[in-house]
Amino acid sequence: MSRLKNKDTITSIALVAPSILAVGIFVYGFIAWSMRVSFSAWKGLLPDYTWVGLKNYIELFSDPRFWIDIRNTITFTSVFVIGSILLGLFLAVLLDQNLPGENFFRSLFLFPMAISFIVTGVVWRWLMNPATGTRISGFNQLFDAIGLDFLINTWHTTPRWGIAAIALAAIWQMSGFTMALYLGGLRSVPDELREAARVDGATELQIYRHIVLPMLNPVTLSALIILGHISLKVFDLIIAIAGKQLPLDVPAIYMWQATFDGYFFGRGAAIAILLLLAVSLLIIPYIIYNIRNEADL
Repeated sequence: MSRLKNKDTITSIALVAPSILAVGIFVYGFIAWSMRVSFSAWKGLLPDYTWVGLKNYIELFSDPRFWIDIRNTITFTSVFVIGSILLGLFLAVLLDQNLPGENFFRSLFLFPMAISFIVTGVVWRWLMNPATGTRISGFNQLFDAIGLDFLINTWHTTPRWGIAAIALAAIWQMSGFTMALYLGGLRSVPDELREAARVDGATELQIYRHIVLPMLNPVTLSALIILGHISLKVFDLIIAIAGKQLPLDVPAIYMWQATFDGYFFGRGAAIAILLLLAVSLLIIPYIIYNIRNEADL
């Protein structure tokens, strides 16, 4: 019996060993290598691992462009996360009313998630065309046709707030995902609780406000973590809509240009490590929270 158990253990280890080895090399190994490069003077095509300590990080935080990146990231993240959560919750509440055609609308709302950010960016580049006059198109043309001229604007070319316009495209793509999360959470709320509240005279609005929404806090936390880490790494959507422009710059674009356009591998690696740390600040507390919840169960 013990011999059979040992054989099963060896088989299990042999099955997972390639995956563990691959993750160890291609994830954690490259993270360690990137960290080492971030402490080096590597600038140019030839590797230079001369140790410079925190010099790349200090110069990065002294660079005005990096502070523009941080400001844009905060703006994009705020608009994208809040917009996706609110719109996703609204759509989930609508679908929770057991309306006819629920399956169709659920698939319709989820469809944008199946599209890459590049495709979304190409479509929304036309929709948010900032041109006016004879070259007007997209949303501006629609607003002009229905008499809402006051809504016509320059979208992503608007000074300082142009990054918020790009966040609208991201909201369109990811709100269906948050809808699915919230819909699953709504369907897990026991009907007995709602019926008991109705018997006590509570309105549907009061039921959602005092019973349903508080029970969706874990779903909201999951949505915040997932959307937050997506927003920190945004790159392709901005490139597809507006290209490389300083007013719309974010750390991921800066990292790309520093590494592959300027061959400043030390600074590019430093930006990559800072992005990793920012994502870790979101992911690690979430993992700890889930582990504690599972332990309590």
